[in-house]
This record gives sequence, structure tokens and C-alpha cells, in this order.
Amino acid sequence: MSLPRHPNTELLLEAWQRLDDPSLEKAVSPLTHNHPDLLDALFVIERNHDGLWVFRNAGRALEACIGRSLSEHDFVPLWTGYDKDMITAFLGSVLQNRLPGIIQASGETLNGQSIDIELSFTPIGRNMLKGQKADRLLGLYQVIGTEAALRGRPIWRHRLTALHPPVARDGQPYLKLVANNN
Repeated sequence: MSLPRHPNTELLLEAWQRLDDPSLEKAVSPLTHNHPDLLDALFVIERNHDGLWVFRNAGRALEACIGRSLSEHDFVPLWTGYDKDMITAFLGSVLQNRLPGIIQASGETLNGQSIDIELSFTPIGRNMLKGQKADRLLGLYQVIGTEAALRGRPIWRHRLTALHPPVARDGQPYLKLVANNN
């Protein structure tokens, strides 16, 4: 992906790559005290048996932006209109391809203030869950700019501005044409 990313997004994607591919060098691992705002912006969502993407946990910064506790609430209703369908398909793509994806959006308060937001999603693989298979994604909710623009009001509506779904790895089949002369 060749899009501008928040430094915390870059950090999360690099960490995911190191966890997903044990053959990568682990010599340069970032330290959490160098990125104090990262941990509070992380969250985990899980697709449940009803197909809903439910928050399993959410960092304090994310909950402060939204203005409420998010645990056990569905992620998709944070979006409006047709964005809900695109978000659901996007999350399914990240899970199916087992590769990260990025959402760019705007968040809006009830009084019309808006701010740019970047959300990144990485699949939580079997290595990370000690052999368990789960439909879980690790997310990062990153405000671009300063939250002061919100004037302390929570974001109540999100609107998509761009989706950057996972790029399938080389060697995966895309389409196979079969001809039948009967």
C-alpha cells in the first residue's frame, strides 16, 4: 500500500508482520514507552455466530472518542448507510486473506465538528492465539490531527473516505475459466 499512514499504523503493521512471519528478524522491536498513545487506541473485534463484529475490548482513547464503553457492542453500527455493507465486506476480506487492511474515514460529532480517522486491522492468527482458530481482528483507531477539534464531544457518526483492503499474496487463485463443449 502506498498511502500516507499515521506512524502508529506503521508500527502496528510492522509488529503484525514480525508476529505473523517468525523468520523475520526480531532485533529491532519498538518499546511501548516510546509510543504511549498506541495502546489506548487498540481494540479487538470478533465475528460472532450471528455474523456481528463485536468489540471484545477497546482502549481508553477509543472509548473516549466514541463517548461510551464499547465492550460487547457491534462495530458496524458506528458507520452510516451503505458504509455498513462496505465495512462488513472489508472486515471479511481482512479475515479471509489473513492480511492487514486500512480504512480512512471522517468522524463527526452531533454539533457537526469532524476529524479525519485512520483505522487499521490485522488478523489475529493462530500463532497469536496459541493454536485456537478465531474470527478476531486487532484494530487501531487513530485520530489524524488533534482531538481538540472535537471540543470534547464524542464522535457519533463515521463516514468512509477510502478503503484499502488487503492485497492478496502472489500465488493465490483468482479466477479459473472452464469451457464445456456439450
